[in-house]
Amino acid sequence: CHQNHNRPPSAVVTSTTSIEWCDTIMTNTTTSKSTYANQGKLARLPLPSLEETLDRFITTVSPLLTTPQQKDTCIAQVNNFRHTDGPKLQKLLEEYDQQGKAEGTLGSFVEEFWSDAYLAPDSSVVMNLNPFFVLEDGPDNNRSKDQCGRAASLTFSAIKFASSLKKEAIVPDEFRGKPLCMDQFRALFGASRVPKIGERDAVEVDPESSHVVVLQNNQMYFFEALGQDGSVCVNEQDILEILAAIQADATLEPPDITSRNSLGVLTTLPRKEWAAARSLLVSTSEHNETALEVIDGALFVLVIDDVKPKDIHEAASNMLHGTYDLRSRDDLIDYQAGSCCNRWYDKLQLIVCSDGRAGINFEHSAIDGHTALRFVSDIFADNVVQFAQSITKTIYSNHDGMFPSIIQADVKRASSTNSVIPKKLSFELPQEILDKIYFAETTLSDQIVASETKVLEFTGFGKTLIVQNKMSPDSFVQLSMQLAHFRLYGKIVSQYEPVLTKGFYHGRTEAMRTATEKAATFCKTWMDPSATNEKKLEALREATVYHSAGIKNALTGKGIERHLFALKCIADKNNIATPDFFSSEAYSKLNHTILSTSNCGNPSLRLFGFGPVVQDGFGIGYIIRENGLNYSISSKHRQTERFAHTLKQTLIDMGKLIQPMSSLKVECSRTVKQGVEKDNAATEYLEAYSDTYGEGPQSSFSSSFDNLSVTATSKRSSATFARVLHKQTSMSRTRLSSFGENITPREGGRKKLGEDERSTG
Repeated sequence: CHQNHNRPPSAVVTSTTSIEWCDTIMTNTTTSKSTYANQGKLARLPLPSLEETLDRFITTVSPLLTTPQQKDTCIAQVNNFRHTDGPKLQKLLEEYDQQGKAEGTLGSFVEEFWSDAYLAPDSSVVMNLNPFFVLEDGPDNNRSKDQCGRAASLTFSAIKFASSLKKEAIVPDEFRGKPLCMDQFRALFGASRVPKIGERDAVEVDPESSHVVVLQNNQMYFFEALGQDGSVCVNEQDILEILAAIQADATLEPPDITSRNSLGVLTTLPRKEWAAARSLLVSTSEHNETALEVIDGALFVLVIDDVKPKDIHEAASNMLHGTYDLRSRDDLIDYQAGSCCNRWYDKLQLIVCSDGRAGINFEHSAIDGHTALRFVSDIFADNVVQFAQSITKTIYSNHDGMFPSIIQADVKRASSTNSVIPKKLSFELPQEILDKIYFAETTLSDQIVASETKVLEFTGFGKTLIVQNKMSPDSFVQLSMQLAHFRLYGKIVSQYEPVLTKGFYHGRTEAMRTATEKAATFCKTWMDPSATNEKKLEALREATVYHSAGIKNALTGKGIERHLFALKCIADKNNIATPDFFSSEAYSKLNHTILSTSNCGNPSLRLFGFGPVVQDGFGIGYIIRENGLNYSISSKHRQTERFAHTLKQTLIDMGKLIQPMSSLKVECSRTVKQGVEKDNAATEYLEAYSDTYGEGPQSSFSSSFDNLSVTATSKRSSATFARVLHKQTSMSRTRLSSFGENITPREGGRKKLGEDERSTG
């Protein structure tokens, strides 16, 4: 498990470290029609040998061991494990993996254990697990600043995406012609993390989900979004009217009243406390049980925040955990007026602020950052295309106005207004639940006050300049963070980066540790007053090449941390005492992640981030742009702003070493021999960073997977992911339509009710 044994190493965000979506996945042009058509083509995640993993562990942890005695002790403990417990556990793991393969019940040797690592811990998901995105402003300046307008546009595109996914028409992801696993998309919509008394949480999915829950002013509403055939039954104007009606109703109650009944804040509790509170809710009345089923079974939650972030730092904080705004009534009784209670953290949340700024916060147990990014990228791009179509359809006669829709979905507006009218959810809340709501809010408020999120939007240079200097942009950025910490504290610390392994069946992530021997040498060389710029640059290049090689190992199933984690878990599964190796100083140091980092983004996102994974750590999400680098940095009781400032200065200093494009000169002539030498140098550079970004030779990535066998079996169908997920009992449409309180009907008529439309965005 991870450093505090409460969450897996990638609980920070597990994003797209090994893939740049805007250049690879998002330009997928595969001819396959089914979203899950490629599942049978995927190889299983290979199980490394014990010898290989233990040898690499020593190399990986060595930079964190500062004395010869610590290193000698580490080697002795590793060798003891190598010759005692290790072989026995390796054999059990191999048998477990083979059994899961034969029975078709497990996608990999680590799948079950990794799922439990997310769902078993008792800690709150807020700031500990759920990541966030902040979207860029929409293409239509007027609409993007209007809260209801932006919410309607994004929600309409999200519903179309859900409809297309339900019909398995979303184009499957590929990387350089190689398919990627799509199973996580089964837990994107209609999914909810549900706390259980006396057992770990479960991710429950309603395959028949068809409605959207809306949260505003701590009150809950829902409306039907998909028809029985999976088509979209509302268009953007319908959603705009629905949101206007909800807004009118939600603002009738003052925030000092609604904050007392903000049921969503219970999802911020430690999981055992939330399970007990939920059980009490259900036992109070059958009505409460049904209302919870409505929330759990929703496609997603649309959150309408009555908050206008004053700056980008507050915007990031709002998407991570909501705002803190304590107010007092005339009788001096305080209440929480911030947006922190206006959430439901057990589900995918689409959040829109009063100024139109939008983002998402997603439950991380069953989906990783790259899956959420695909969803967000598609709906953002769909908004862009809709805007383009609105311009060109008056010029060109064809239906799409020269721009085909990003998301193909049938829009068949409901034949009756009553079938899509928004309804309000109410709960019967006994005093004991009201007390729990209050205490959950005060506890959450403590966490918010003790946390800080700062944003660094660096514009000095970006991917273009780094690539021109023949270095991996991701490796460069990773080293910038280790160096910034070293400049500030004088220590090499454990730094974690998740690497995508979706090239394998049910693959999720592997760990890359940035604090390598080469990285340590780079940091120490940089801080050496006698080191020349040439020496510093040489150390930087060597560290980036070494980091890229580590990424490639992780990407192709040759990492060490998931293997070690599975060995620890297989011991527990077989009632074997945990070997001393897993409580050793070396193992603990590696898993105490001070710098928890992740790379996830494309032009649809402005920011991406998450909380730290240890009390004395930093959580750093970053986005690499062509001419800039965006960081979102969070910590608890640390000098977050000072770290951001040091990181900025570090980037400026590192930028001075690399060759600016404006200083390049074109050579008028060169010999054939010189040309060959330059081509060879370029090839070496490309292979060094092709693991991350895909500009490198095709064979560099593909050959690693071509050597892996794919066993064709009917058991490896698209349904096998259900081992991790629990199927919800779907509510009938009749039962759903009869539940809840109708709110004020929408004003204005619906043109041509029942008309079939082919969505053009």
